[in-house]
Amino acid sequence: VTEKPYMSGFGNEHASEDPRCPGALPEGQNNPQVCPYGLYAEQLSGSAFTCPRATNRRSWLYRILPSVCHKPFKPLEEGHLTHDWDEIEPDPNQLRWKPFEIPKAPQNKMDFVSGLHTLCGAGEPRGRNGIAVHIFVCNTSMTDRCLYNSDGDFLIVPQQGKLLITTEFGKMLVEPNEICVIQQGMRFSVEVFGETRGYILEVYGAHFELPDLGPIGANGLANPRDFLVPVAWYEDRQVPGGYTVISKYQGKLFAAQQDYSPYNVVAWHGNYTPYKYHLEKFMVINAVAFDHADPSIFTVLTAKTTRAGVALADFVIFPPRWGVANNTFRPPYYHRNCMSEFMGLIKGHYEAKEEGFQPGGGSLHSMMTPHGPDADCFEKASKAKLEPERVADGTMAFMFESSLSLAVTKWGLQTSNRLDKNYYKCWEPLKSHFNPKCK
Repeated sequence: VTEKPYMSGFGNEHASEDPRCPGALPEGQNNPQVCPYGLYAEQLSGSAFTCPRATNRRSWLYRILPSVCHKPFKPLEEGHLTHDWDEIEPDPNQLRWKPFEIPKAPQNKMDFVSGLHTLCGAGEPRGRNGIAVHIFVCNTSMTDRCLYNSDGDFLIVPQQGKLLITTEFGKMLVEPNEICVIQQGMRFSVEVFGETRGYILEVYGAHFELPDLGPIGANGLANPRDFLVPVAWYEDRQVPGGYTVISKYQGKLFAAQQDYSPYNVVAWHGNYTPYKYHLEKFMVINAVAFDHADPSIFTVLTAKTTRAGVALADFVIFPPRWGVANNTFRPPYYHRNCMSEFMGLIKGHYEAKEEGFQPGGGSLHSMMTPHGPDADCFEKASKAKLEPERVADGTMAFMFESSLSLAVTKWGLQTSNRLDKNYYKCWEPLKSHFNPKCK
């Protein structure tokens, strides 16, 4: 019997052991005097010990060596990660980026860690309150090195190329149109199969949860059963040349050497795990009479603040669906928002910006900066015959929305050389249709 590669359920208590070592999980207790197979017990805490049961997150790992066996950490000068939000003057303009460039492999080998570039963010990890948006571009796999994030959780959105992610909990294959979340402290390595690109939403100080459904009821949006968690897998591998463990700590990278693979967890149990989700599984809710429901109905995951209904960050998608609203301007409305909206495109054409907004690019509409459909979209949608129509077929756009005011990095505004200086021109052809005599 082959074990399935994943277990399902959001935030569940799971238990898993590598089938090569049956009975590796201790029975009836977490921390026996002697663990089965001579393993070490190690707890990974994702919440304060005293959090209410509903929000308490921890897992117990049974491993060949505990993760404390490493040489001291030293600063690692690599990549374009930052949380210095003051390195360049703020820019309130509507910002749009062309697709971010992936380096060509033979000349410039770049793995997931060296390919991390911070685009924008706010807050800071020491105070445990903030977010960052990163772009990753890479062309080579991580070899004998892993990353863990001491600052917060990574929500990873691959856009081009699949990721084979090895974690202490097991392996996950994550392809474009899927997402995965690697939570604070979890070691992981990314294997790629060619030129690879995607987006990361990082949150400090909160974990992602499923949004409350309110009057929608018990079912809809992202269903808990569709979230997948890896099953235990271990390697007992010595690395005499040195295995590098990289920690992202207070916004900077540090590296420590050890002589064994960190993926030596033979069994584990708990509710603090990495997980993945396929965006096609999202059960879309939509307006079926007139007007718009707000885009919050497309929220997949949310990281909450202490203020009710105000998100540190929401992950929102705009999936294929039917548009049927009568007597309604159907594309997204013109808008000024007390939240910050970063948008990315995984594939296809976004309905409000058919031109210019491309897969692998992005846009940022900052706090109270106006935005909305371009002139072409407005004219077409104002005259269209309103019949039931498929919206966004073959497309997947998404939004990282935050209650924080996001600062753009120097890399985002200058170094990347991907900023579209002509973005504002898409609204210039909008003209007045006002006629005081015609109601």
